[in-house]
Amino acid sequence: MLTVDRIDLFYGAAQALRSVSIKAETGRILTVLGRNGVGKSSLLRAIVGQHMVASGAIRWNDHDVTRLPSHLRARSGFGYVPQGREIFPLLTVRENLMTGFAALKRAERVIDDEIFSLFPVLNDMLGRRGGDLSGGQQQQLAIARALVTKPKLLILDEPTEGIQPSIIKDIGRALVHLRRRGDMAILVVEQYFEWARDICDDYAVMDRGAVVLAGTREAMNEADVRGRMTV
Repeated sequence: MLTVDRIDLFYGAAQALRSVSIKAETGRILTVLGRNGVGKSSLLRAIVGQHMVASGAIRWNDHDVTRLPSHLRARSGFGYVPQGREIFPLLTVRENLMTGFAALKRAERVIDDEIFSLFPVLNDMLGRRGGDLSGGQQQQLAIARALVTKPKLLILDEPTEGIQPSIIKDIGRALVHLRRRGDMAILVVEQYFEWARDICDDYAVMDRGAVVLAGTREAMNEADVRGRMTV
């Protein structure tokens, strides 16, 4: 389980996160919802270690990782799909996937066939440069690269942004499949409410750097959530 306990994060004098607490459990999908600029991406960057928090704690399976650098969090099982995908445009699809080997021991550096069963298009494009793929294909590549690291915690920042509807459905099916395996916690930041609602087990809504609503999907009051997401 990932436990984020009352963390505060600052950019200079500006406070981005205010006493934020969430939990992402193995075998479940947590979606973090909210408008632009409310702190969702800052929360993910704090979790993966790209920004250090000013106070509070981040724990992974009862181990305190609050001050652990990002590369050690990756080796602890954190897989991160950043907003904007950030693939290497001049590397081939195969080479992009192989960059995920950095977090693995040498004996584990293989691309699992399951990745190609989730995203078959990548198997057909292994020799193509990443920059030649469509936006949706690049997003699938970014998720696959994270899966190469064999994560126990998969973190995705706005995975549906700028993606065609058919690939959004494919990504949703892939995440549901990974949840069913029961060996991975999944944390998704998202603005596409219907998609996020349909795949999640738990949700949290952020506003002005704080979590203002949270609970299970079964107990969700959709009107309240939509109200918090309206500009």
